[in-house]
Amino acid sequence: MTAELVRGQNHPLPHTRLEVRVSAGHPVVACASYVDDRGTGREEWVAHPGARALPGVEVPGQADRSPRFTLQLDAVPEAVQQINVLLALAGGGGPDRFGATAAPFVAVVGDDADEIASFTITGLDTETALVAVEVYRRQGAWKIRAVGQGYEGGLADLLADQGLIRAREVAAGIQATVALPAPRTEPARLATSAEAGPAAPAAPDQSSAPDATPSGGRSLSDGLSVPAAQAAAASAGPQHTPGPDAPQVPSGPVDYTHPRRQSAAPPPPPAAPPAEPGRPSAPVAGDATGWSMEERLYNQIWGMFEDLARTVAAYRSAVEFAENRMDKELDQVLSDPRSRIGSGGDAARAAARAKCEELTDQARQVLDRDLAQLTAEAEVVEPALPPAFARWDNPVWHAYRVPMEIPMALRIGDIHLPESPELRLPLLVRLPLERGLWVDSGRSSSDAAMALDEGVLRRQAADTAVALAARLVAVYPPGEFSVHVIDPAGAAAGSLAPLVGSGVLAGPPAAGAQGVSSVLARLTQRVDLVTMALRGDAADSLPPDLDRAEQLLIVNDFPHGFDDRAVTQLRYLADEGPAVGVHLLMVADREDASAYGPVLDPLWRSLLRITPVPDDHLADPWVRHAWTYEPLPVPPGSAVLRQVLDQVADARRSWGR
Repeated sequence: MTAELVRGQNHPLPHTRLEVRVSAGHPVVACASYVDDRGTGREEWVAHPGARALPGVEVPGQADRSPRFTLQLDAVPEAVQQINVLLALAGGGGPDRFGATAAPFVAVVGDDADEIASFTITGLDTETALVAVEVYRRQGAWKIRAVGQGYEGGLADLLADQGLIRAREVAAGIQATVALPAPRTEPARLATSAEAGPAAPAAPDQSSAPDATPSGGRSLSDGLSVPAAQAAAASAGPQHTPGPDAPQVPSGPVDYTHPRRQSAAPPPPPAAPPAEPGRPSAPVAGDATGWSMEERLYNQIWGMFEDLARTVAAYRSAVEFAENRMDKELDQVLSDPRSRIGSGGDAARAAARAKCEELTDQARQVLDRDLAQLTAEAEVVEPALPPAFARWDNPVWHAYRVPMEIPMALRIGDIHLPESPELRLPLLVRLPLERGLWVDSGRSSSDAAMALDEGVLRRQAADTAVALAARLVAVYPPGEFSVHVIDPAGAAAGSLAPLVGSGVLAGPPAAGAQGVSSVLARLTQRVDLVTMALRGDAADSLPPDLDRAEQLLIVNDFPHGFDDRAVTQLRYLADEGPAVGVHLLMVADREDASAYGPVLDPLWRSLLRITPVPDDHLADPWVRHAWTYEPLPVPPGSAVLRQVLDQVADARRSWGR
């Protein structure tokens, strides 16, 4: 899946051989430059049409509408920390600023021809040169960052900003070596009598749009959006067809909106086949609005949740109305002394109960109809879910591959209502996590918790936490999610075995009071540093050895091994950590922490409580339902969890993370 980047956003590169494809709609000069770890370049570190190659980099030999850069990252010298992809206007009768033409579009393609990332450079005005993207090293791996920084002074100012002393001379030499292709014209010929008459308007130039639509604009998949006004101006232009290399000077306004988000409506969802008269349409997976199948499935799941909540609320309201009506009718019968006894009273009471049963049956029929429709939809949606949305027993996990980008959300369990316990809907939380999780290891009021031994319940709570941590690690790109564990007494050693054995933990589980203090101090310092850097707009000044991945801290058997200072640090991480990528996963019994009194109440309220056994503790403020939560256990005897974690570990090793 292609990552659509915005300015400042980065993305990992899974390949060392890449092609950077640019589509500008007008001739641009393609250059590339090296910089070292201080952000400084050299004159011999610039590739341009007159000197096309550097070690690991090759650029086109002339100005082009669709230049392509070839990168072989393994061949880049060790002293080089960053490769800049540069674009400059070619001149020669073309546009005099980037703001006068369509926004350049950059796509990064791997050696398997799959598009890895894309970036549309919007918001340009008077700039004549720009840094499109940066390919840089980070902890031994390569990443790409969307930049889109323009320079009104052209290549001279751009190269000077990179530390070149003779920047103006180098820029002038580059412009001098650019060979602009001359416009080609049709050979003159006399029109025959059969050809005499008005000349037909020329079609818009589509040489830079490989999959152009018949109207002359680009399709959504191309990544560019040519305004209708520009296409109309082209079709009413000169009475000859421009050559494929002729520079295009657009007329009319230019649309700078993001071509994949705001310039058009999202693609329509898949349509269900026509249904027979009198029958509902067959459900279809992804039958919701969205720009991707993942987004459509996410919206469809929440639509199913809303439908189930509404239909159950309507059923409960109808039953309550029927019972209240029966009570009123019975009160009227009892209030009349003549009808308290005798056959007349018995008939009135029987009629009231019969009416109540009739209304209840009608409501149940409507509920059953809606539940049947939702059940059919769930049966279609469940097999189509991606790993982040799927249960462990879904076959999609057996075809699991380490992803290259973060999904929209993560499934942390199932929810259902007592009217239809067999209809289970996925409980999704958005990523990155906005709040921590608390797996309750104590006995709650649920029948399932009361039926289990205390030791078994604690073990299941630890297993639930490990399964959740494994899902988080599995749905993030390699090295983008780190897991730390605090297990003061080693009580969760058996449950933690998959995480420890696969090597996906950032370090061994911390034991004892000293281990608790060390891990909390390290994560607290990270929260402090990142918070200060973000507030001061100085993210680049963070220490180079700082792990910038999302962090998850699993705390088992709380509050064993915690003193007052550690409790304060834990509360700080719960409150301030999610905003800077530090998340908390507690495995605890609230009764065990009652000795701290109300000091921990804010901590419990800030975490999302889940249970290792079914429990109807999830409140619904929308229609005031009590939803029953069920965890996502790994099927007994299944090795899917370990297989997934082994793939994650292998991907991290191959990426050097």
